[in-house]
Amino acid sequence: MTSVPGTGARRIRVRVEGLVQGVGFRPFVCGLAGAHGLSGFVGNDPGGVFIEAEGEPPMLDAFTAGLTGQAPPLALVERVSVEPAEPQGETGFHIVPSRRAGVTIGLRDLAGGEFALVSADVGTCDACLGEVRDPADRRHGYAFANCTDCGPRFTIVSGVPYDRCATTMADFAMCAACAREYRDPLDRRFHAQPVCCPACGPALRALGADGGPVPGDPVEVAARWLEEGRVVAVKGLGGYHLAVLAAHGPAVAVLRARKRRESRPFAVMARDAAAAGELVLLEPAAERLLTGVRRPIVLAPRRPGAPVADGVAPGGRDLGVMLPYTPLHHLLADRLAAPYVLTSGNLSDEPIAHRDEDALRRLRGVADGFLVHDRRIQVPADDSLVRVFRGRELVVRRSRGYAPAPVGVPWPFPRPVLACGAQLKSTFCVARGTRAFLSQHIGDLENYETLRSFTEGVEHFCRLFGVRPAVVAHDLHPEYLSTSYALDREGVDLVGVQHHHAHIASCLAEHGHAGPVIGVAFDGLGLGDDGTLWGGELLVADLLSYRRAGHLEPVPMPGGAAAVRQPWRMAAAWLDRVHGDASPVLPVVAGHREQWPMIVAMARAGTNSPPTSSAGRLFDAVAALAGVRDTISYEGQAAAELEARVDPAERGAYPAGLVEGERVVIAGGDLVRGVVEDVMGGVDVGRVAARFHRGLAAVVVRAVCVVGERAGLRTVALSGGVFQNTVLLEAVVSGLEGERFEVLVHSRVPPGDGGIALGQAVVAAAHDRLSR
Repeated sequence: MTSVPGTGARRIRVRVEGLVQGVGFRPFVCGLAGAHGLSGFVGNDPGGVFIEAEGEPPMLDAFTAGLTGQAPPLALVERVSVEPAEPQGETGFHIVPSRRAGVTIGLRDLAGGEFALVSADVGTCDACLGEVRDPADRRHGYAFANCTDCGPRFTIVSGVPYDRCATTMADFAMCAACAREYRDPLDRRFHAQPVCCPACGPALRALGADGGPVPGDPVEVAARWLEEGRVVAVKGLGGYHLAVLAAHGPAVAVLRARKRRESRPFAVMARDAAAAGELVLLEPAAERLLTGVRRPIVLAPRRPGAPVADGVAPGGRDLGVMLPYTPLHHLLADRLAAPYVLTSGNLSDEPIAHRDEDALRRLRGVADGFLVHDRRIQVPADDSLVRVFRGRELVVRRSRGYAPAPVGVPWPFPRPVLACGAQLKSTFCVARGTRAFLSQHIGDLENYETLRSFTEGVEHFCRLFGVRPAVVAHDLHPEYLSTSYALDREGVDLVGVQHHHAHIASCLAEHGHAGPVIGVAFDGLGLGDDGTLWGGELLVADLLSYRRAGHLEPVPMPGGAAAVRQPWRMAAAWLDRVHGDASPVLPVVAGHREQWPMIVAMARAGTNSPPTSSAGRLFDAVAALAGVRDTISYEGQAAAELEARVDPAERGAYPAGLVEGERVVIAGGDLVRGVVEDVMGGVDVGRVAARFHRGLAAVVVRAVCVVGERAGLRTVALSGGVFQNTVLLEAVVSGLEGERFEVLVHSRVPPGDGGIALGQAVVAAAHDRLSR
C-alpha cells in the first residue's frame, strides 16, 4: 500500500458481505468515513457493498473496525475484506451508482460464492410514525412513509443490487423534496430506496364491492365501513387482508361464512402494546416480539373479558395479536381506536391475493369494500406467526418480517441446492455457499393457485440469489405436488429425503449440529421408507443418514385421508385396539352410531386403512374420545383444541409402557385406556387433557433413555408439528433435562412442515459432499 507524497495518506479497497443492502449501509459508510476524515466512495453490487477509502492509516483502521462494530441495527455484516489500492488524492466521500453485472453475474457468483442478501420487510419506525401523526409534517396522514430504518424491502424487490430501479418503487419518480432527502448524507432518508411522499408516491383509494371508486378519504371510508359491520379488503405489504371489527360478532360470523373458514382462529391487530395487553397476557418475551421490527402475530393467552367476539378464536385459549407494521395500519388503528381482525385475503386453502386484478376477482363477494393502493407487490408474504417457549420465540409460520433472511450453516453446500419441501404449510429452500434461504410461507399445495405461487417463488428466489440448482431435494411421497415439481426438473441430481429425517435435520441445521443425535419427530403424517405412514418416530440420525430406533404403536387409519378430517375415525381405531368388542359406548361412539361398526370393521380388515404411527393422529383420537373435537375444518384443529383444554393444575399422568424389541415401541394404547377410563368416570376434560399430555411426555422420555443407552448418545433433537404444542414441549424438554440430556428445539425455523425444506437441503448437501 503506497501513500500520496507529502501526506502519508493511503488507500484501501473494501468489500462488505452480508445483509448490507436495504438497511442504510451506504449512508452509514458515508457518515463513518466523514467522521474519520476519509475520502473515497461506496456503492452496491450483486455481491454486497464495495468501498474505496483514502486517508491516514490510523483513521483507515478505525474505519474498517467500525464497519462491523458500528453497523446499522438492521445490518448483518458477515465478512469484511480489505486490500491495498493506489491513492488518488481526491476529496470528499460519496455514494456511486451501483454496479450491475448483467447476464454473466450469475456465473461469477456461482463460482465465487459472492451475492448480496436481501432485507426482510421492516415495521414502521418511531420517527416515520411521528411524521405521519404530525399535522405540520408534509407526510402527515401518508400511508407509505418510510426511511432507511423501516419500510418495505423483500416484498417490493425484483432484483439485486438493491436500488429503486430493482423494486416496484421504480413506478414512482421522486419529487424534488424527496430527491433532496435522498441525496442528503445528514438525512435519515439518504439513499432510502422506497422514499416517497404524497406528491410523488403511491396513493390510497377506496373501492366499492364492485370495484368502482368511492369518494372521500380512503382511510375514513374504510373505518366507517368497519364500524358499520362490513368486511373490508385491505391491501397491505405482502398481500390483501380481510378486516372486520374484532368485537363485532355478526361481522366476524359473516367473514367466516364468506371466507369459508369455519373455525380456524383469526388474528387481531391492536393499536399499540398497551391495547394488545388488554386482549392477551403478555410476558416480557412476547411483548418484545410484538413490538420488534419484524412485527409477527404473537400467540398469547387471551384475557378473560377481552373485547373480542367469541367467533374470532373459537375453541382456543390463546389469541393471535399483532401491532401495525405499516403507516396504513397505524392510520386505520388510530381512526378506529379499537382492535380489528386482519386475516389473509383469500378463500380457505388458497394463497394470499396480492395482484390487484386477481384480488378484486377472488375477493368479490367476500369483501363489502376495498382499501387499495397502487404500489405493486412483487412477492406475496403472509404475516408470520410465533409463540413463546421459555422466553424465546418459537416460529410457527415464517413469512413477512423473517423471509428471506438466511439460515447460516457451518457445512458448505458443494453445489447449489433447491429443496422443494412438503405438501402442507409449504415452503421451499435455495442454498449455496454456507447459507440456506428458506422461503416465505406458501400454503398447502392442494390447488393450482398455490402451486403457481410455489413455482413463481422458486423462480424469484433463484434469480434473486443467483442460484442455478444442481441438486434438487424432495420428499419421498410420490403424490406430493412438491415431489412432482422436483421430479419434473431436468439436468439436476435428485435426492429423495425421508420426511422425518428432514424434520430432524432441520433442527440440526438451525443449531449448527452435525449429529448424530436421537431425533424425536412427532407430526401428522409422513411416508416412511417401509411404505407405511410414520409420524411418531425416534430416529438415530445425523445429516447423512438415519435409523428408525423406535416409534409409536401403529394403528389402522380408517378411510385414509378421511381419518384426518374426521378424528372420530382414529378414535374408533384406537378404542377397538384397546377394548375390542368390549368397547364402551362413549359419547363419540353414540354420536356416530350408524357408521361406527363399519369403520371398526374397515380398520380390522385393513381395507383402505393404512397403518400409521402418527402422534398427530393419536392426539386426534384422544380429542374425539374426550369430547373435544370429532371432526375438523383445518389441519391440527383437534390437537390444538385439546392442548387449549389442559388444566395446568393437574399433576397426574396416564401410565404407558414400552415394548423393547429391535425397536422401542411406545404403547399408545395405554394412554388411550387411561383416557377412556376417566371419560367413563366423568373426569373433567381439562384433567383428562393434562394427564394425556403428561403421560405421553413421560413415556417419550423413557423411550429416549432406552435409545440413548443403546446408541451411546446424550443429545436429543425435537421436531415435527406436534412440538408446536408448548404444553407437550415443556414436559418433554423438562423430562429429558432431568435425565441430563442436551435438548435441541426449534426457534427460528418452524418445527412443522414449514421448516422441512431446510432439512431436505442440508441432507442433500451431505450426500453431495460424500459423492465428491
